[in-house]
Amino acid sequence: MDPIARIAREARFLDGLARTLWRVRKIDPESNVLICDDFEDAVDRFADHTAITFEGETTTYRQLEAIANRFAAWAESAGVKRGDTVALHLPNRTEYVAAWMGLAKRGVASALINTNLQGAALAHSLSISGADHAITDATCLPAFDTMRVQLARPLTLWVLDAPADLSEGRRALTLKGAATRPDRSIRAGLKSKDVALYIYTSGTTGMPKAAKITHSRAQLYMRAFAGATKTNTEDRLYCALPLYHSTGGLCGVGAALLNGGTLVLRRKFSATHFWSDIVDQECTIFVYIGELCRYLVNQPPNPLERAHKLKTAFGNGLRPEVWAEFQERFGVQRILEFYGSTEGNVSLFNFDGQPGAVGRVPHYLKKKFPVALAKFDVEAEQPVRNAEGLCIECAVGEIGEAIGRIKNDDARSSYTGYADKAASERKILHDAFEKGDAWFRTGDLMRQDKAGYFYFVDRIGDTFRWKGENVSTTEVQESVARYPGVLEANVYGVGLTGIDGRAGMVAITPAPDFDLAGLRQYLANELPSYARPIFIRIEPAIETTGTFKYRKMDLVREGFDPAQTAHALYFDHPTLKTYAPITPALYAEIQGGAFKL
Repeated sequence: MDPIARIAREARFLDGLARTLWRVRKIDPESNVLICDDFEDAVDRFADHTAITFEGETTTYRQLEAIANRFAAWAESAGVKRGDTVALHLPNRTEYVAAWMGLAKRGVASALINTNLQGAALAHSLSISGADHAITDATCLPAFDTMRVQLARPLTLWVLDAPADLSEGRRALTLKGAATRPDRSIRAGLKSKDVALYIYTSGTTGMPKAAKITHSRAQLYMRAFAGATKTNTEDRLYCALPLYHSTGGLCGVGAALLNGGTLVLRRKFSATHFWSDIVDQECTIFVYIGELCRYLVNQPPNPLERAHKLKTAFGNGLRPEVWAEFQERFGVQRILEFYGSTEGNVSLFNFDGQPGAVGRVPHYLKKKFPVALAKFDVEAEQPVRNAEGLCIECAVGEIGEAIGRIKNDDARSSYTGYADKAASERKILHDAFEKGDAWFRTGDLMRQDKAGYFYFVDRIGDTFRWKGENVSTTEVQESVARYPGVLEANVYGVGLTGIDGRAGMVAITPAPDFDLAGLRQYLANELPSYARPIFIRIEPAIETTGTFKYRKMDLVREGFDPAQTAHALYFDHPTLKTYAPITPALYAEIQGGAFKL
């Protein structure tokens, strides 16, 4: 990079960093300024501006607060007290943010329940929330009929848009209370360190866990993205992500509403209707999860895909192989990729648009941002320790687990954990670089280059060993995804009888032009032998979580056994030098050791 370009990039980085830090500078866990105070301040400044557009209806800031105040009035009439928790089981709709903001005005926490959950997972999430009341609507009500286990405590279910024939224990919720702002004295004594929300992990490897989101943490998300995105009153931010997760519900909402912009809200993402929506609604900003961008580049050309006003897309998980095509094809000027987790204290921003990087901490700011990469043993799934029992920080280019120094007197470095104390403790790394320190374990493997850019490598547990080598599922997945005709690829490791390690397997959703025969030679050119998937699974769609993370548990369990799935399975046959369909007989041969793998 020439000196002028390097200076320009550094200027973009420092400008983004300064804007973000300025917005979060006054966040103090001991303050009595809560997230609902931030909301009220926005209402006072932008009262008659449009706050939310949803399904053809517009709601001003003043009207949105009136809805929030009615939720606060409902809480009082229902006997919900300060310090209680109410579970929200709602789809994206105008009332969503108003509901938890209104409850926060009375000092009540909200547990944001994933609306994809049913049965035992839904019952588990409701139980660990500690809620005595839950709010849902008519579209989500059937999920509660799938629960077959006893909840930990009695739960009264309140239903918006309720049908006339509600069964016992279910009540209609009508927002007819006072629309006036509750007196601030109602929440006197509450601090920013108190819990405002419970946001659940996606549950890709087990039952969801409820992360405690304090008022200061919610402020950190919302204020930071109001600064980082540089939104203003003219911006219209498109959000099709679920509001029960932090990327859409806090980062997206904060970027729009704290700066007087408009949140263009959709129930669900649709790649087919995306560009007509963006153009019709005159959106200027889009909040993404990386897979949404992949879905868009896999769509056929659309005459509206460059007729839009989008200037910025921000989010996380945009893979390198999609980044350039997304930006070039659709003409989006600015990509703001970030890294963070709902419960963690490691936050990274790629302010200057370095393709593929999740964020940056240059060497001259290292002491200001206590993020480190610790050398990691993939087999033991633990950081490597030296003779003194301390962790070893990675050198430039080395892969290690990203960890963040815990300092609970600083909102940016604090760790509040989960509702489950044991689960919270498992995420803390003690005595990392000095005796007595404590660091949050992200569970993510990364590498950092000499300019300070961080690059995501894989999730711990997804990386596996084969032929004595560590295989990154993410890197293999990126290679497979570049092959023509691959719409989606999900890579994982599967066990074989009598063989150490795990063999690579990939589930592929193919396009009509997918050529399985050519994939073998393509991967031979792209990947070292140990990293090439030995098994292929073809399926029409890959199952994802509510935030579009690939689910792998069932795939790993079913493996390459044709008795476990009706989907087509193939084996990279070492003798035939081709992908051979896996029959029960071939499966028995493989497990019986007939091939040297």
